[in-house]
Amino acid sequence: MSDQDLKQALLHLPENASEAIVNSVFISKLLLALGFQQADQIPEFPTGQGSQAVDYAARKRIEDDTFIQTQTNPYLLIEVKGRDINLCEGSPQYGRTVKQLKNYCLAPNCKTVNWGIITNSQHIQLFRKHGKVVYPATLCLKLTPDNVTEILLKIRQKIEAPTKALTVAIYNNKGGVGKTTTTANLAAVLTLYGKKVLVIDFDPNQQDLTHSLGVEVGEQGFYACMENKRANIDDQVIQHHRVSLKNKRFVIDIIPSDQTFADKSENELRQELKIFRLRQILEPLKSRYDYILIDSSPNWRFVSTSAIYAADVVLIPTKHNNIFSLKNAAIAIQKYIPEVQEYRKDGGPIALPIFFNGEKITESQRTTVQNAIDRIIEQVRREFNLIPYFYPRYTKAQKNRYVFDLPSYAHISNAAFDQIPAAYKSKTARDYYLALAKEYFLQ
Repeated sequence: MSDQDLKQALLHLPENASEAIVNSVFISKLLLALGFQQADQIPEFPTGQGSQAVDYAARKRIEDDTFIQTQTNPYLLIEVKGRDINLCEGSPQYGRTVKQLKNYCLAPNCKTVNWGIITNSQHIQLFRKHGKVVYPATLCLKLTPDNVTEILLKIRQKIEAPTKALTVAIYNNKGGVGKTTTTANLAAVLTLYGKKVLVIDFDPNQQDLTHSLGVEVGEQGFYACMENKRANIDDQVIQHHRVSLKNKRFVIDIIPSDQTFADKSENELRQELKIFRLRQILEPLKSRYDYILIDSSPNWRFVSTSAIYAADVVLIPTKHNNIFSLKNAAIAIQKYIPEVQEYRKDGGPIALPIFFNGEKITESQRTTVQNAIDRIIEQVRREFNLIPYFYPRYTKAQKNRYVFDLPSYAHISNAAFDQIPAAYKSKTARDYYLALAKEYFLQ
């Protein structure tokens, strides 16, 4: 298919073309431009979620397995809208369409999906799916006859060479909410499920993750790599936390805290390093790991900003009995993360819904914290919608104020004294953190 075909398709679409017309004139050419032949495409693909069907699913031929014949293991989903639907980022119709695509990506027949696209032929946005997480891989881009070839080429390059790792920053602007414990035990549970995990201690003043895993604090190493524009992280920087359980060995790779970070002032860090450097230096490692977890420092300083900038998603622990942890989570979601999104200009990172970390909750306490959250949401309602980040299952029809909570046993386990994550040592703790991993990451 020539570039001219794509341009002509857009030129021939009426200004208010319906979804059916966008489908017939543009989508087949879009899929061809992305490298999917006719036998690689299935319209109205059944998602396995009741009678719901996504507009298009696609997968290239795998040896003798042609997608149109077997209709299994889709790789890409496309949700199509007419030009009368406003897909400008931030519009209500955009939000509904994104939610619709995410639901399709997580449906029973779509577990193998890696990518999703929304488009009305005037705008297009690519989303990456990693396990249970669906997050933007591009901004919502305006399509014109002049740029359509270039945009689809960039999207094709992304979907044909996906990064393996999901990068997660564990962050709250408030300290003492269990970020380090979450990082170590989430990593442990993921390794038990066969995932290769790298954790990064990016809280240089505390260095708790480094000490909790029994790793030597680096004197140079990591900072030297960050400072040297030509340097990469090598195996001398990456340390290993090894645990043997029932004749099986599990390994968490760790980049330990670097004392040089702690010794530098905020001004020195900003003068000597760029905010994008951590993301840049992690890029070559994304092909080696399934998950990269960053234990981020509290406060909104250079190291925490760098951690958020490097992340695909941000996991936010809070305390149900600490109003400041909830308010700081709200500030991070409505202010700090959008600041980084504006700087990165690729749609990321995004915040995952909050969870209550490490405190047992009674029903009366749950009611109290729900009322507190309601007030936080109401205070910024006209400027920012916090509901999906605090009540992920809330709808107008069903006002579900569910928040995932991690009980306290996982925190009081004696495993910390042995410098081993509780999830390795205690079945109860392991089950708690497995529930956390399944809630957010494992499909």
